[in-house]
Amino acid sequence: MTDMKIYGYKRVSSKEQNEDRQRIALIEMGVQEKNIYMDKQSGKDFERKQYKKLLRKLDENSVLFIKSIDRLGRNYSDLNEQWRIITKEKKADIVVIDMPILDTRREKNLLGTFISDIVLALLSYVAENERINIKQRQAEGIAAAKARGVKFGRPPLPIPDNFYQMHKEWRAGKITIEEASKACGMCAKTFYSKAVKYENNN
Repeated sequence: MTDMKIYGYKRVSSKEQNEDRQRIALIEMGVQEKNIYMDKQSGKDFERKQYKKLLRKLDENSVLFIKSIDRLGRNYSDLNEQWRIITKEKKADIVVIDMPILDTRREKNLLGTFISDIVLALLSYVAENERINIKQRQAEGIAAAKARGVKFGRPPLPIPDNFYQMHKEWRAGKITIEEASKACGMCAKTFYSKAVKYENNN
């Protein structure tokens, strides 16, 4: 009998700090550090370097452990497609630590496969809906803040003391806009924008 190869996959976005929690959970399941693959990016798709590297390693003698289904991915259709590739094409097993029913080593029959596929479809649908809801709440929050007068982005740079003199000389044709903007310590585009705004207000 061929020994099973045990792999682990963990993913963190740049804003999350739960890498250690995933690593510990994988090690407790018997995954060696050298067989743990990690990507540090969004779960919106599967264009991930380490995930692709891991996928090439998987075969019918492999077991892949993940902490939770959203660590694998968040996009409903893509997640189901990757699950199909791993379990049907690669013929590897998947174990979702936080969801014991998603353990393809159990019930190696048609009913077991059917149950796993149904549960996965439900969970991945919920995961994607949560992602969509988060984006919607963020958009609503930003819109509400803007309505209250909250400004986003970097505050505008203060107008230098010599701006008005440079503006006067530029409009009089004594200097070019490049010379005027350079004297004010800004690019020509910014100088022109501020000049137009100043003129409109006066």
